[in-house]
Amino acid sequence: MSKIKLTTVTFKGTAEQEKQLRAMLNEEKSGAHPSVMAALQKAQAIYSYLPIEVQTIIAEEMGVSLEEVFGVATFYSQFTLNPKGEYAFAVCLGTACYVKGSGEVFDKLCSTLGLGDGETSADGKYSVSATRCVGCCGLAPVMTVNGDVYGKLTAKDVPDIVAKYKQA
Repeated sequence: MSKIKLTTVTFKGTAEQEKQLRAMLNEEKSGAHPSVMAALQKAQAIYSYLPIEVQTIIAEEMGVSLEEVFGVATFYSQFTLNPKGEYAFAVCLGTACYVKGSGEVFDKLCSTLGLGDGETSADGKYSVSATRCVGCCGLAPVMTVNGDVYGKLTAKDVPDIVAKYKQA
């Protein structure tokens, strides 16, 4: 079982986002088949992640326990409990990338940034995630940063790539 990692980044939701969330939840719970899953999907579209503050509102509005909401949010990989950093680093650990060394690339990235999988730096600048196939198998192993693809990597390439974003 994987460990759930939460960051210490302060929640910065706006009043407008909360208004949008509550309106969406009122619509969801008045439907024929209210769904915590659908509510979480829509909430993540509003906030880009699902902090505990948002999960609490969902639980209250949907009339379910916070544990149920958290259980759904942590069971499905489509949901994230942590905000992505300004620079979101992701390393593909799919088969093609992994057999060509992406595990070492990922380990080097984590040690270089001082973060683990799913973590975001306290300043909100960097985040790290392990992904599955990103569709660039011919460039394996692959890392993306905000959608920019870096291919045919070795662990030795990682510090220079990270430095590029630290200077930005």
